[in-house]
Amino acid sequence: MPSIAHLTEEFLRTLPFFWKPLLLTFQLTIASVIVGSIIGLFVALLKVSKLPVARFVANAYIMIIRGTPLIVQIFVLYFGFYKIIDLGQFWSAALALAIHSGAYIAEIFRGAIQSIDKGQMEAGLSLGMSARQTMRRIILPQAMKRSIPPLGNQFILSLKESSLAAFIAMDELFSLARRLSAETFDEMTYFLIVALYYLIIVMVFTYVVYIMEKRLAKGEA
Repeated sequence: MPSIAHLTEEFLRTLPFFWKPLLLTFQLTIASVIVGSIIGLFVALLKVSKLPVARFVANAYIMIIRGTPLIVQIFVLYFGFYKIIDLGQFWSAALALAIHSGAYIAEIFRGAIQSIDKGQMEAGLSLGMSARQTMRRIILPQAMKRSIPPLGNQFILSLKESSLAAFIAMDELFSLARRLSAETFDEMTYFLIVALYYLIIVMVFTYVVYIMEKRLAKGEA
């Protein structure tokens, strides 16, 4: 194990090298969460649909994605589809993360939608709105509000899962730590440094989610 002094020295020395990978990690996470939220909302609407075919498609997607490893999904998109369309490293990883997180976000949205009192749908219909209009204007805004805390947790999970992009040679945080450790044969130091980066980021976002939860609680009080 490296000493605290050595760890601190290397952390400060390599700080300039980690800025670009840190930014790439943020970009990868944000892109995957935005696309994953769109996928998740679409799948959630399919899952609460009255059409059996729609529910079957949603359940099949969730079962397949949640039942296979994320690293396999990244490899399939990066190596499996390059002859059809070259997605590149960034979008191969981002879309794999989005498709993966979309299965979990779908369940978040589905639970939030079903937590809304059924009387609100009936009230919307009684006012002359269609079921689609009621869902869009009344149900979804409330469901989105209730989904924010678990979506924040999913963002944090996606941030940590972005480290798997290193296996397709993306120059993100974990990839840089692997390269520095290979160059210096000081593996433990750089893996601890990258773990510290992830810990700091996760703590920041955990605090942001906490503040959002408090504001939502005040709004509902």
